[in-house]
Amino acid sequence: MKNTNIFKRVEQKYLITKQEQKILLDAMKEHMQEDEHGRSTVISIYFDTQSNLLIRRSMQKPAYKEKLRIRSYGIATHDSKIFIELKKKYKSVVYKRRISMPEKEAMDYLINGNRPDKNSQILNEIDYFIKINQGITSKMYISCDREAYFDMEDDNFRITFDTNIMWRQDKLSLCECPYGTQILKDGMVLMEMKSVNGLPLWMTDILTKNHIYKTSFSKYGNAYKMAKEIKDMKTLILKAS
Repeated sequence: MKNTNIFKRVEQKYLITKQEQKILLDAMKEHMQEDEHGRSTVISIYFDTQSNLLIRRSMQKPAYKEKLRIRSYGIATHDSKIFIELKKKYKSVVYKRRISMPEKEAMDYLINGNRPDKNSQILNEIDYFIKINQGITSKMYISCDREAYFDMEDDNFRITFDTNIMWRQDKLSLCECPYGTQILKDGMVLMEMKSVNGLPLWMTDILTKNHIYKTSFSKYGNAYKMAKEIKDMKTLILKAS
């Protein structure tokens, strides 16, 4: 049986228009269907050091990078199951480990250091990550509205469409309602293609025919950049006053 808590795959991102999304959805009807989450609001809290070392390092585009986040599908409660995800990327290959537990247990672990009483290799990896990144804490709330699909012939090939991507740096809880600053320009969609065996030929043909090209895009990276620009602008205004 496939382990749905361990992933190794290639992820490609595309910034597309609503019209391009419609073209893709029409072409996907014969090949893909909505996954278990279908249409949902995905909420993530990203963790980083006090000096934002992880995202600053990631934005330098090194061959290897990693990040830690918690995620829920829909607004969580303190008792609902959420995911702690440790995501590593080497060159173009993504390795993701995740473990599910109640939200209050996850936050007690990551914020207060109270490790869940579980024998888990994934928890051991998260422990090590926390150890080598001293002072890690919650830093950014990011939410989006997502449509998710999988290929009916190869469920390792998946596509997500994200809109209404918002960030904020207060109320860093999966139990809080989504609100914040928009990342995408109006009318734009972030599409991600996730595959183990490469893109199917029918999808490659659609992308080529419609001149849709992959791009580099990080939700957390863009949110951090926007937050820094706002902070720098406030500093300049204070100095000028």
